[in-house]
Amino acid sequence: MNVICYSAVTKPNFLLVHCELSALAFCRPQLISASNLCILHHYEKNSSIMRLRCSAAGRTLSSRAVDFKSPKSKTVNGSQRQKSAASLYTHPSLLEMKNERAANRARVYEFLRGIGIIPDELDGLELPVSAEVMRERVDFLHQLGLTIEDINNYPLVLGCSVKKNMIPVLDYLGKLGVRKSTFTEFLRRYPQVLHASVVVDLAPVVKYLQGMDIKPNDIPRVLEKYPEVLGFKLEGTMSTSVAYLVGIGVARREIGGVLTRYPEILGMRVGRVIKPFVEYLESLGIPILAVARLIEKDPHILGFGLEDRVKPNVQSLLQFNVRQTSLASVIAQYPAILGMNLEEKLQTQQSFLNSLLDISSEDFGRVVEKMPQAVSLNNSPTRKHVDFLKACGFSSEQLKKMVVGCPQLLALNIDIMKQSFDYFKTKMERPLEDLVDFPAFFTYSLESTIKPRHRRIAAKGLKCSLAWMLNCSDAKFKDRMHYDSIDMEEMESSPSSFDMNSLMQPRSYDSESEYDEDDSDTD
Repeated sequence: MNVICYSAVTKPNFLLVHCELSALAFCRPQLISASNLCILHHYEKNSSIMRLRCSAAGRTLSSRAVDFKSPKSKTVNGSQRQKSAASLYTHPSLLEMKNERAANRARVYEFLRGIGIIPDELDGLELPVSAEVMRERVDFLHQLGLTIEDINNYPLVLGCSVKKNMIPVLDYLGKLGVRKSTFTEFLRRYPQVLHASVVVDLAPVVKYLQGMDIKPNDIPRVLEKYPEVLGFKLEGTMSTSVAYLVGIGVARREIGGVLTRYPEILGMRVGRVIKPFVEYLESLGIPILAVARLIEKDPHILGFGLEDRVKPNVQSLLQFNVRQTSLASVIAQYPAILGMNLEEKLQTQQSFLNSLLDISSEDFGRVVEKMPQAVSLNNSPTRKHVDFLKACGFSSEQLKKMVVGCPQLLALNIDIMKQSFDYFKTKMERPLEDLVDFPAFFTYSLESTIKPRHRRIAAKGLKCSLAWMLNCSDAKFKDRMHYDSIDMEEMESSPSSFDMNSLMQPRSYDSESEYDEDDSDTD
């Protein structure tokens, strides 16, 4: 029997949509051999797909489009499609990213080690991803004057971006008036400034300094002198140190000048540094208000280490025969004596004066009490003063007495001393012994004091000592001119010693800037 198989089916003219459906949906039933059934059954079990090409009317749908593929062929094609899809959406894994970052950092570290920078402290710090960018940072720091050694002292500076960190900070400092010539030293002392935010960190500190009455022109000098101040918190050490100084008597209007001359005060802890220093000076006999005036006059004294410098120097003064009761006067006259390498200076100066004028150790103590600055006198000028006095006719013994009585003779302007001595010899016509008894004659102004008073004395016909004539105020001298006789006690009075009360008077200065002398040295 002949079995007819329809190989194709003609469809009406209408638009068909391309799709993939089982070929059985379009083929009429047909007899299929057993072997073919087996193949079909096997194919359906493996979810094979029969492709049918659909087209517009007038075309045929071929049942021969059935494509039986082996499972192996399908698996290969599926694998290729998966790889193709994966290539379009591939992202590096976290491990791959980590390994890449480690490789980049290793290359940066290798570059740094090659130029002598030790990168050990940079672990965990965000760094450029390439050695080229790191080279730009290093080159920029070199342009600022920083050396490899400077960078090794603070390698974290390499974490600062040139554009985002360094340039904005340096531009801000420049606009404030900080001189470019000081940038190198500025950054050596406080490289952390390059990490700072201008708005959040720097500007508030500058505003605080202005609020402390530091003149705008002095702000850049303060920053140059103490760049570390830019890292302080406003509510911390800065405010407490200023409050304490005002509390002990430093005038509020003087605070600006004090901080301008010695801004390091802003970084000093009250309980550990300032208060112990003030209390120690009080224990030596200096009233607290006088201490406040000393700080106003020379705030640097707060920087002298109390235990390692101040107390040892006080002991040295006592060892060189300065009396305990005179310590307060010595320090008040010359506060800088507390910060010197004093024992060596005392030893040197005592030996020199002993060889020059045969001054004993006891007399040397009196010299220091009356003029503490004697410990800092240079030998050559001192010899010139002694030679001048010898040329005036004084003996060595007289010179010794004069210097012990008035050590200022060794430090006065020789030209002025000559003018005073010439007037003494030619106009006053007094014996040299009067000068031996009152060597402080040379410390008075010839034009404003000596000449006017001498004329009044001569006109009145009085005979008096130089001390009676000079060692008093103008008001007191005017009263004396009404005396009918001269009180012997007044004639024998000696020049007054240092008056601590005079120190406690409020001080004032009219300078527009604490750094006027530096104004010419600007960039």
